[in-house]
Amino acid sequence: MEDAGRQTPLTTARDEGLVACRRCTRVWPVGTAKCDRCGTALRSRDLSSLQRVWAWLAVGLICYIPANLYPMLRTRVLFTSSEDTIIEGAMELAAHGSLGVAVVILVASVLIPVGKFVAIGWLAYSVAKPLSMEPHRRHKLYEIVEFIGRWSMIDVFVVAILSALVQLNFAAAINPGPAAVTFALSVIFTMLAAQSFDPRMIWDTNRESLSR
Repeated sequence: MEDAGRQTPLTTARDEGLVACRRCTRVWPVGTAKCDRCGTALRSRDLSSLQRVWAWLAVGLICYIPANLYPMLRTRVLFTSSEDTIIEGAMELAAHGSLGVAVVILVASVLIPVGKFVAIGWLAYSVAKPLSMEPHRRHKLYEIVEFIGRWSMIDVFVVAILSALVQLNFAAAINPGPAAVTFALSVIFTMLAAQSFDPRMIWDTNRESLSR
């Protein structure tokens, strides 16, 4: 008889001899080479996913540092020119009365990227070193990281739109700075880190901790 306070491990699709396609979610018997619906190769678990997660996350963090140190915008008005980093650009927008736009840029360019670095790193660590947070919440955190990834390029879009609209020859011009490239690369690498993470390992880790 099992202890009354001990939780029984949940039965997974893997226990039932099934494997799900990570692209279209169609379920197939274990041993099926590829999904007949979308053609994706099927694997019950991606054992090398954590190495890719840490690699992409490290490269994304390396690119994020110069993205905040170098200018995002280069503005030229008549015979004067200025260069603004992400924070300086948001502060200038706030000073000119565009507080809402400044807040959006700060959230999309600072809060969301930093939050993604922390969340992805914490999820990868929680798989390698089981933590007390229940798997449902960890899986929800992973879905949130996946969802907000598409909004991380707002600052780059603003720079691209301003560069296209404000080109008045000798009078005024706005051009993207080197930080625009490194910021875009940082967003891409963190998105690859999130996509490399195999959320099924969250449940495997929880199952192992319950069985002890």
